[in-house]
Amino acid sequence: MPFGIGIGELLIIFFILVLIFGAKRLSGLGRGMGQAIRGFKEEVKDPDDQKSED
Repeated sequence: MPFGIGIGELLIIFFILVLIFGAKRLSGLGRGMGQAIRGFKEEVKDPDDQKSED
């Protein structure tokens, strides 16, 4: 795992996040993060789609 974090630590962090934000807000937050990452990957993949006019 990155940063030396194991499965146990990730579960504890997830549990704390659920307690703080609640399950519904956490799922919406995850969905938004996924869409943002997907959009970023698409923009990085095809940077030449928008050609500048000289």
